[in-house]
Amino acid sequence: MSTPLTPDELDRLLERKRQLAALEERDPELARRLQALRAWQSARLARTYEDLRRDPRYGAAATFFLSDLYGPEGSRARDQCVIRAWSRLKHTLPQAVLRVLREALELDVLTAQLDQALAGHLGGSALTDLTYAAAYRAAGQADVRARQIDLIVGIGAALERAVQLPLVGLALQAAHLPAHLAGFGVLQDFLERGHAAFRAMRGATLFLQIIRARETLIMHKLFAGAIEPFAGNRGGESHPAGTREP
Repeated sequence: MSTPLTPDELDRLLERKRQLAALEERDPELARRLQALRAWQSARLARTYEDLRRDPRYGAAATFFLSDLYGPEGSRARDQCVIRAWSRLKHTLPQAVLRVLREALELDVLTAQLDQALAGHLGGSALTDLTYAAAYRAAGQADVRARQIDLIVGIGAALERAVQLPLVGLALQAAHLPAHLAGFGVLQDFLERGHAAFRAMRGATLFLQIIRARETLIMHKLFAGAIEPFAGNRGGESHPAGTREP
């Protein structure tokens, strides 16, 4: 289980985010490659999880994952809110919610590092499945890729725990207006969307198992040099619609 976000850890994560953002700002060519890479990855994820996005039960959670956890503009705004609001958040938000923020911040940093490394190996190549896969293998860092998947699933697990605590929902409701009045609306809306999506799902076990299975399979295919690493990555799962969880 993740530990609570401490002030020192927050400073370390946000400083690393600032360093990575500065690298991108100083290098227009890197910024251009990263913009194209993020758009390509977003489209890939939308294809991989099209069935979950269309599923009545899992659609809201899938949309939250694809937009809030992979949307670079959203994460930047959220990080700025955390910086400004931290002195208040650590006293007002339950640890279950702070854990979501901790893992979301770590995921932001890890993803930015991996994207910059991958973009460096792409060079001027047009983005295709083949050029992406070649750059992915060249960048390596299999252990960091595995950690990225762990964090994605960990954020979902933290949200699942949070929605089972009645006081978390009440705390978010109580914080809604004050957060917006104080200028922390982006962060508040992120937390509310995640909480609402997981509460509506009524059990996240299968959802998180599907994400781990698909992303792990794709990672192994990419490192193994599979000809079509993104084809048929359903892992033999049955369609989740209508599935009940304990």
